[in-house]
Amino acid sequence: MTKKYSSFSEIDHDLKILRLKREIAKESLKLDLKITKDHLEPKQMIQAASFDIKRSLIDFALSKGLEWLRRLGRKA
Repeated sequence: MTKKYSSFSEIDHDLKILRLKREIAKESLKLDLKITKDHLEPKQMIQAASFDIKRSLIDFALSKGLEWLRRLGRKA
């Protein structure tokens, strides 16, 4: 669908909007790229792995602790 313009000011207005949208898209892309690069840094990857290991250890300890409490309750 083609828009029909009745004046140059309408064209200029739409061009200004398109330029701003393009600039916003460019800045958004830059931000996404920076965030992606930050997540791929070795320090970030080690921190993420460390968090996963800690969470796994806590889950394991809690399950063993609950298992121990259940056995203790059955003996009493």
